[in-house]
Amino acid sequence: MESRMESRLARLEAVQSMLLEIGQLSASCTDITEFIGAVHGALGRIMYADNFYVALAEREDGTVRFVYFVDTVDQGPSPEERVTLASPEQSPTAWVMLNKKAMSITGDQMRARNEVSNGGRNWGRGSIAEHWMGCPLLDQQHEVMGAIVIQSHLPQHTYSEEDEALFAQIAHHVSNALQGLQSMDRLERAVQERTRALAREVAERRRAEQIQHALYQIADLSAAALEPEALAASLHRIIGELMVAKNFLIALNHPDTGELSVPYHVDERDTYTPHQRFPPGAGMVSYVLQSRQAQLHDAGSIARLQAAGKIKAPLGNTDVTSWIGAPMLVNDQAYGVLVVQSYDPTIVYTKSELDLLAFISSHVAVAIARMQADRAIRKAKDSLEHQNAALAQALNQLKQAQSELVRQEKLASLGQMVAGVAHEINTPLGICVTATSHLVQELKLTREELEAGQMTEESLEGFFDVVDQSLRIMTTNTQRAAALVRSFKQVAVDQSSGDIRSFNLAGYVNEVLLSLQPKLKGRPVKVEVSCPRDLVLESFPGAVSQILTNMVMNSLVHGFERSGDQERPGRIWIRAAPEGDSVAFEYGDDGAGMDADTLAKLFDPFFTTKRGNGGSGLGGHILYNLVTGALGGTVRVESSPGQGLQYYLRFPQQLKKAPLQA
Repeated sequence: MESRMESRLARLEAVQSMLLEIGQLSASCTDITEFIGAVHGALGRIMYADNFYVALAEREDGTVRFVYFVDTVDQGPSPEERVTLASPEQSPTAWVMLNKKAMSITGDQMRARNEVSNGGRNWGRGSIAEHWMGCPLLDQQHEVMGAIVIQSHLPQHTYSEEDEALFAQIAHHVSNALQGLQSMDRLERAVQERTRALAREVAERRRAEQIQHALYQIADLSAAALEPEALAASLHRIIGELMVAKNFLIALNHPDTGELSVPYHVDERDTYTPHQRFPPGAGMVSYVLQSRQAQLHDAGSIARLQAAGKIKAPLGNTDVTSWIGAPMLVNDQAYGVLVVQSYDPTIVYTKSELDLLAFISSHVAVAIARMQADRAIRKAKDSLEHQNAALAQALNQLKQAQSELVRQEKLASLGQMVAGVAHEINTPLGICVTATSHLVQELKLTREELEAGQMTEESLEGFFDVVDQSLRIMTTNTQRAAALVRSFKQVAVDQSSGDIRSFNLAGYVNEVLLSLQPKLKGRPVKVEVSCPRDLVLESFPGAVSQILTNMVMNSLVHGFERSGDQERPGRIWIRAAPEGDSVAFEYGDDGAGMDADTLAKLFDPFFTTKRGNGGSGLGGHILYNLVTGALGGTVRVESSPGQGLQYYLRFPQQLKKAPLQA
């Protein structure tokens, strides 16, 4: 009796020591597995504990982790493995956790339950123990944290009621300790998970930065105008910074022939002649171009494609460990294929590298398209510059020819004026010559009559009458010739000098019309002038003369065109009036007029309806340039078939000193 009491006291002291140790361990341990392992060791000092495990609940997903599992018969799951929590009918551990109650069951009781309730199947996953005892681990809110289990597979080791009570007490203390440790464990696991997430995020961000940097470099290459060899080598270097690319190849598509060429390659086993052309359908690159999709293959899949006839003729060594090819596409236009391959069994490409190469190839295609477009633009620009230079030279020659034609037109107009004036002067001068000859003859007869003494008063008076009549005829005709010469001289000087001077517009219009009298003479055309006699201009009289001359000649040639021997009668009116600081000048005729299409081309150079009949096509063009240029004014025309032609000019009354532009 005394011996049993001493044994009981020793056991109670061991239990008390264990509970104190649990408290100390909960304060010093930071790892749950280490803590439970220490509990297991202490538990073995007060009862049989060769088979012991602890299952902790993961509340967020309804699973459990067997964080500590020691068994002499069964192999437990990994501490990190999450196992779906079974129902109470399927597992004694689940029964303890879900019912939040302790349970002690013998092997016989377990087998009897299996026969009655489970149809002979074991209750739980492991072997049937001779004695199984489990207690729930509950937190302060009486929420289940897990279960602590001890079991025996040996008949000589079973558990008494005292053992059950001690185990329940130990479970309570373990629960209190685990609550703190589990909080720390969750925090540590959360920190670790967050650290791993941050590490992944940093790695992904670094990867994204590398890819972004690669894209920037590719974009820079498209603007660098590099030689093809240097461009391809730079692409190889850029891709090599993102993945292992010891074996790299660029194949270009030639859509005009469907052929392929390999302008650049670096390979441990194969060589290609630079820019050698390969027939359509040759090699894996043709297969990639036909599929329009990035491809990931190995030697086996390449052999199967070849056996299926999808690859007509392989290019290079097909004994590869890993092969990826990505088409360079822009708007479904194929520029070529990028290929990276490996002969090293330790270097096997995955979908990640495939997606990356496909992404890079699309940007390379854009860069190639941009470079080709730039080259085409530069070529077009060079061609346009050459054409522009040729056009500029032709335009300069045209302007020179036009200026020469304008000058010749002015000289021709002046020459016609000279011819007309000469013809007009010829008549009064001829009359003067005739009158002078008649007067000389009369003087000779009178002198002979006087010498013969036959002079009478009547004959002397007759002689005086002849002299008086002849002198009057000579005076009238010489004055007429002088007026023609004076008018021609002033108009000719004004048209050739291009100087600004003051002149009376009404008088100057009459002088111009007088110089045009040879053209108007004999034509049934009446000219009416309405202009204030005190209207004085400070302008270019030569421009006014040329403008009025071109208007009158246009009316005579086009408006009042002869029909056979019949002269067309008509009327020309010229009106001028001051309007503020400007002069409104109107010229019109009631001639044939013109349609809208002809009117629209009136001022175009070299446009005439009298080509081959003396029309140069420069009269209207010179008129427009003189009005808008030299006179600094505007001109508007109106006409319709049968209604004549009207010019409406408006120009400043006074101009600043400036040279006249022809």
